[in-house]
Amino acid sequence: MSNYSPLEVTFVKGEGCWLTDTKGDQYLDALSGIGVVNLGHCHPVITKNLIDQSQQLLHTSNVYRIGNQEKLAKELCTLAKMDKVFFSNSGAEANEAAIKIVRLFARSKDIEKPVILTANQGFHGRTMATLSATGQSKVQAGFAPLMSEFIHVNYDDIEAISDYQSNANVVAVMVEPIQGEAGIIIPKNDYLNKVQELCNKNGWLLILDGVQSCMGRTGKLFAHEHNQITPDILCLAKGLGNGVPIGACLAKGVASKMLTPGTHGSTFGGNPLVTSAALGVLDVFQNTNVLENVNKMSEYFRSEFDNKIKNNIAVKELRIKGLMIGIGLDSNIIDCSQLVKKALKDNLLINVTGTTIRMLPPLIITKEEIDILISKLIKLIST
Repeated sequence: MSNYSPLEVTFVKGEGCWLTDTKGDQYLDALSGIGVVNLGHCHPVITKNLIDQSQQLLHTSNVYRIGNQEKLAKELCTLAKMDKVFFSNSGAEANEAAIKIVRLFARSKDIEKPVILTANQGFHGRTMATLSATGQSKVQAGFAPLMSEFIHVNYDDIEAISDYQSNANVVAVMVEPIQGEAGIIIPKNDYLNKVQELCNKNGWLLILDGVQSCMGRTGKLFAHEHNQITPDILCLAKGLGNGVPIGACLAKGVASKMLTPGTHGSTFGGNPLVTSAALGVLDVFQNTNVLENVNKMSEYFRSEFDNKIKNNIAVKELRIKGLMIGIGLDSNIIDCSQLVKKALKDNLLINVTGTTIRMLPPLIITKEEIDILISKLIKLIST
């Protein structure tokens, strides 16, 4: 089906921050498969786990106990300070599980028409429920009627949420710690804390969609750790499998008790292969200095970019948290619609959202590779 418009390049090999195409040309991957291959392409730990597991057992189904799944669940819940987890195949499915949990929570409170507050410009997936939760008309276009229990409010605006305290049907708030698809929109330092305070005050559940911003992307394993809070529900995917499809919906307290046998399921969710990959990911985070590298490279990118771009009037703003990087551009000066193709010709992989260059480079990127990246960016926005 023609829902994709792929660029004219095919990659056949990857290593670290680099991809090689069918012609043998190498490209600097500053997108990580859209925030998926956080530990770099073909990381040896994840590769070994996949090879070893594939030679033993690929799949059984959740009719039976799965050792890797139970081990991963325990490690994830310990690290995230959560009680239980449901495994799926993607971030959208993790968010779907969260929405189902909220509906069951609402029924337990005799609320028949539950409302979840979500954010304008937020992105939660492309299933019918998650695109309804998404605050972007371009994602929703053509798919009406949407699910009606979502109300979109302005992001990073605590008063916009506070205004709904008198609405007895509101049962949850669902936001991204950092809005990724919107162009790396970073809220005020205390925004999530204030959202949680409102949720606690009103008996609402707080759902954090950390699909893009978690798994080390911001310099901490989970983005909300910067705020020293724990949500009621946390949704993960992307970097959790480093390229292998896995999603996770973690919950604590009353939210963790909502799903019971028969209420939800997934054929492939949490199978032996994908959980072996995710266990490898957690192993790397816990036993290497990758998070330290994220923070060092983030500061290095900021200082080098600011120093070398300060006289470029096309750049309006640098938004950066860890290695979530957004470069806001002046569309009156530069044609943003052509930047992805221009970057590709210079063997650089980026994404453009509106007037923002969005980058999610592998967390293992080095200073030398940052230097190459900045050099290519300066060339890109100077032409």
